[in-house]
Amino acid sequence: MEALIMTGQILLSLSILVGLHEMGHLLAAKKFKMRVEQFSIGFPPKLFGFKYKDTEYNLSAIPLGGFVKISGMVDESLDTKTLNEPPKDYEFRAKPAWQRLIVMLGGIIVNVVTGVIIFIMLTWLVGETYLSKDEVNNGGGIAAYELAEGIGLRTGDKIIKVNGREFENFAQIMNPDVLLSNNAYYTVERNGEILDVPIPGNFIENFNDPDLTGKFLEPRIQARVARVAPESFAERVGMKEDDAIIEIDGKEVYYFDEVYKVVTTYQKDHMSLKVQRGDEVLAFDGDFSQDSILGFNPAPAEYALATVDYNLGEATVTGTQKAFGIVFVQLKAFGKMFSGELSFQKSISGPIGIAQAYGGTWDWQRFWFMTGLLSMVLAFMNLLPIPALDGGHVVFITYEMIAGRKPSDKFLENAQKVGMVFLLALMVFVIGNDIFKAFF
Repeated sequence: MEALIMTGQILLSLSILVGLHEMGHLLAAKKFKMRVEQFSIGFPPKLFGFKYKDTEYNLSAIPLGGFVKISGMVDESLDTKTLNEPPKDYEFRAKPAWQRLIVMLGGIIVNVVTGVIIFIMLTWLVGETYLSKDEVNNGGGIAAYELAEGIGLRTGDKIIKVNGREFENFAQIMNPDVLLSNNAYYTVERNGEILDVPIPGNFIENFNDPDLTGKFLEPRIQARVARVAPESFAERVGMKEDDAIIEIDGKEVYYFDEVYKVVTTYQKDHMSLKVQRGDEVLAFDGDFSQDSILGFNPAPAEYALATVDYNLGEATVTGTQKAFGIVFVQLKAFGKMFSGELSFQKSISGPIGIAQAYGGTWDWQRFWFMTGLLSMVLAFMNLLPIPALDGGHVVFITYEMIAGRKPSDKFLENAQKVGMVFLLALMVFVIGNDIFKAFF
């Protein structure tokens, strides 16, 4: 069921975004009186469609994109049979370069506007709820796991700055914009000493590794019992819900990470412990020779969350910043991939990886967040100067406007072929990479 929900979310999101993107091309083309022959969400084969005036509107079977076919334009259809004839007034090639440029930018502009509107509305209607840095630091700091210890963080550290800057939201420490920064570092307080912990340039790759998911850090939580597992050591000795473990074999403990560390390295056959139950302190002991865990789920952290509400004006500024922040993160990531600092294979995600990011439960707030994010990413990707993408057409038209002459139709046709081969190869690689990361 989770897989179906993930698939349904990404298909709905892509259908909305592709439809709006292609509508941007269509409306701009019609504004300049160009003939639009086809408008399709998805790639052939066609599922169903209808014709209105000169345009055939289709919904097609392969939901990984869409297209608008404009008369007299060398596009992915490679329909060039009319190019040897004199251009007609309604054809793309007959229009001034500035009009053609606007048509090619139309889809990108619509995706940017869509992404910005989504983030503005989410910010205005939902606001922000977050765990503050001060709440974590006043409550014992962080529990550092494998990834955090690997870069030099330690359990109990209090992260007070990121890249030399103050911050409020604790989640900021894992923000991609932070992790992709050059010479990134955390400033921490450790046992009264202030020190900097460098973040490796390729560190963000670890968050795409399913074997390391959830092994970075989190706020420390008290070792309080939420649920006792059946037939576990905890059940046998009599532990109950809401017990707080305060001592193991005479060693005082308070946080769950302290209990976890003691238990996972425990070598004795017999364990004694003490728990706080209401106003009482109770002592338990039992045979631990056949156990490797105590057998309880820890209660969630009792941290107070901060909330921020925005009026429409504030949401417009904050939401716009969030939307364009996604583009800046993409630019940073591409820069690091091209420099070799980040692995292309580990950093790129396709339909499967994106679907997993939507999650296995239908959450409308997360759905619209992911749709807004994907809208900004699609705008950025479509602007890349690759033939067969909008960005490739933009480059050729810009060249024409600067040089005063446009590339030949034959050149444009061959460039389109090269771009299509490149994109198909990239799609095969990305989907194959998704499958490899998910199952191997």
